[in-house]
Amino acid sequence: MLNIKNSAVKMPKSGDKLGFGSYFSEHMFIMNYDEGTGWHDARIVPFGDITLSPAAMVLHYGQEIFEGLKAYAGDDDKVYLFRPEKNAQRLNSSCERLIIPKIPEEDFVQAVKAVVDVDREYVPRDPGTTLYIRPFIIATDGFLGVNVSKSYMFIILLSPSGAYYESGLAPVGIWIEDEYVRSVRGGMGYAKTGGNYAASLIAQEKAHHDGYSQVLWLDGVERKYIEEVGSMNIFFKISGKIITPELNGSILPGITRDSAITVLGDMGYEVQERKISVEELVEAARSGKLEECFGTGTAAVISPVGKLRYKDEVMDIGGGKTGEASQKLYDTMTGIQWGVLPDPYGWRVEVK
Repeated sequence: MLNIKNSAVKMPKSGDKLGFGSYFSEHMFIMNYDEGTGWHDARIVPFGDITLSPAAMVLHYGQEIFEGLKAYAGDDDKVYLFRPEKNAQRLNSSCERLIIPKIPEEDFVQAVKAVVDVDREYVPRDPGTTLYIRPFIIATDGFLGVNVSKSYMFIILLSPSGAYYESGLAPVGIWIEDEYVRSVRGGMGYAKTGGNYAASLIAQEKAHHDGYSQVLWLDGVERKYIEEVGSMNIFFKISGKIITPELNGSILPGITRDSAITVLGDMGYEVQERKISVEELVEAARSGKLEECFGTGTAAVISPVGKLRYKDEVMDIGGGKTGEASQKLYDTMTGIQWGVLPDPYGWRVEVK
């Protein structure tokens, strides 16, 4: 498949599916931070293990953040990113919440472009496939004390990934969680940090045990308002209007979410960002007003939802089929990302 020179890199054999997050490219980007010096020593190195002190603060106190974006192969044999400056902005928002030194947005974008350019041969060309990009920052100070680290590493990994939907856009089942809480206002819900995902695992296991693929969280204060799914933001089409929970400090400000709101508005839909209670959602389903439900996120772009469960009530949506708005939004978003459709928003950024 590729002429791999780095023995640490694992790539699929002929006939294997790429899947998601299992394979990595030849190189990675690293930059260090030290108090008094700032960010320094930016470099692209062969993919491989890193060395940390067993007392590194990230291992004990979880001071870390990450991002996720993709590189796409265009029909013109060029490589493109999708709104990378928004990832830079969100990374710095997460940095601020976890007291991590910010990285200038232009430096973040340039670092992503540089490592993708070096490994552009790893951008898969098959339909629906992409190069997933994982930037992250970890606290590296070797100190056993709850404090702010004085040193950090910024790393970017690249992972060739397969089509999210191997056999077409497939609706999923989602469990509305009423026992556990992921985040509360004033917490870290809006930051992209590992602690939020660790908090979601127990409910995710419960949902999987009952045959549901993901968990939809309620707010952590009143336990009644819809917030987000573990790996994506959520949208509902009720009586022809598109409704998505408003950003309130405990919901991740998704870049695909933001893009979808813009595209849906240009499609002619009324989009409301507001509180929506689980009771309102259940009533809409009972009355037949809940016409569609879908999630938005980097991995799937658009993920239609065919079934919701809240306590003992199962809500079937649209006969378990992908709705018109969901399909049209998916086609438009992915069409822009892969260059099949015009990009009127200037969201595609060439890697060069």
